[in-house]
Amino acid sequence: MSSASDAAPSGGFVDHFIENIRASGRDPKRVLIGFVTAWVMFFLILWVFPRPEGLSENGMAVLAIVVWASIMWVSEALPVGITGISVPLLLIMTEGIPWVEKKDKLVPPMETVFSGFTKHVVWLCLFAFLVGAIMQLLKLDRRIALGILDKIRASNVGRVIWGMFFVNIVLAFLIPAANARAATLLPVVKGICNLLGDTPEEREARKAIVIQSLVYGTMICGVFIMTAHLPNLIMIGIFEQNGFSGLGYLDWMLLQVPYLGMFVLTQAWVRYHFKTGGIKISGGHAKIHAQHKELGPMSRAEWTLLIMFAGIALLFTMGKGSPIYELHKFQLGIIGLVGILILFTPGLFPFKWKQVQDKTIWGTFLLLGGAITMTAAMTKSGLADYLAHLIHGAVEGMTWWVAVLTLMIGTHIIRMGMLSNVAAIAMLAPVVFAMAGPLEFHPVAFTLLVCDTDTFAYLLPTQITAAVIAYGSDEFSTTDYFKAGWVSVLIAIAYGILVMAPWYALLGLPVWDPGAPWPYQ
Repeated sequence: MSSASDAAPSGGFVDHFIENIRASGRDPKRVLIGFVTAWVMFFLILWVFPRPEGLSENGMAVLAIVVWASIMWVSEALPVGITGISVPLLLIMTEGIPWVEKKDKLVPPMETVFSGFTKHVVWLCLFAFLVGAIMQLLKLDRRIALGILDKIRASNVGRVIWGMFFVNIVLAFLIPAANARAATLLPVVKGICNLLGDTPEEREARKAIVIQSLVYGTMICGVFIMTAHLPNLIMIGIFEQNGFSGLGYLDWMLLQVPYLGMFVLTQAWVRYHFKTGGIKISGGHAKIHAQHKELGPMSRAEWTLLIMFAGIALLFTMGKGSPIYELHKFQLGIIGLVGILILFTPGLFPFKWKQVQDKTIWGTFLLLGGAITMTAAMTKSGLADYLAHLIHGAVEGMTWWVAVLTLMIGTHIIRMGMLSNVAAIAMLAPVVFAMAGPLEFHPVAFTLLVCDTDTFAYLLPTQITAAVIAYGSDEFSTTDYFKAGWVSVLIAIAYGILVMAPWYALLGLPVWDPGAPWPYQ
């Protein structure tokens, strides 16, 4: 029989906290330092630091919230979704957005502070999350990955990497958020790596497969598909708040499609750097074919999901201004809600709600809503304009490409200390958008060029959640990642200026012409 002392928690009060944090899978030192620092900075900015000239009291309050949220997101002191849902609360308590008068009384501006959770792009994202959850329950994701590798007869490292790139493109339509896709593909990639031997050349090849398949390919495809990368939705929200609405699913794909070509350049560099040319997969295509055959024929539920998603995707592409056929004028989020309603029609799928909800990344859903709310607050409070004017002095008088290059490099420096693309864009996008006016640049093209480079933060694995997942494969070191990554970052920067800027101009959005008419009405 155990004694009462055996059941009692050992150590003191602080030890109890530390053990609980460690049990949750987080680093106690990082979490506690982040939590304390976030609140200390919040109260210092709110009550102690002098308010800079030109920044309103509301702007100062929003600045405190932005700093608080950023530290929480970077340190993961709070779950990212809890930080996201806390942004509206802090906006109310600090009056970061002024209270409004109703019936002779001042009341919190509830519609405004929760606006990030009512934007149609948030509901579009939720639809994609739920489709992704059901797809994983059906194991359709693994079938797609092995099926593509089987079809292209992957037998060497180069074919595997290209096969996984096409897998990424397909899954980008079905699974939102790069981290979710990386987690989905990790077991498939690990299985392929296990087919390689342990010679120095094969170890290098495994590094190339993991980095290209789980990081570079995932992020590049995420920029291409509107719902496949949450920063896309944050930027679209900012554009809509400022009158640049009507950007549809196909419009976004057309705007960003040249980014797919960047994979050719990163693949050429990775192939050269890791010397993967000619390295064969042990067992070759036969092994992959066998794994694919083991899955058996597609089930009725799998076909149902694919057909249903294809129908909803068609509705996405046939909205207002569709180049195919304008069937309706509903926003994408409304079509997403229609999709959710259809998705849970009784009898379509054999899963309980709990199974689906356990696979749905609710924390990221809350993070997205909070981030969109924060970007709106930065604009409404004047904080974005204030920060834009501070940075404006550093790039004033530069030609468009030098200004874009300068801000791209600055973005990568800032990103070295941040894990979340969403957090980075929540801070960066409203400031960059506000800078476009004084610099006389097109705000949409300028914001896309600067903020898209944030996606390709390839210097450290800790800069992107997908890279953290890839690092968990134990196939490469941080040094391996950096040696490959710094050149890939330069490729991304050059690609933005030399390829994407001319492409935007061809589509009617020249970054150097702020008066160019908006073509997506």
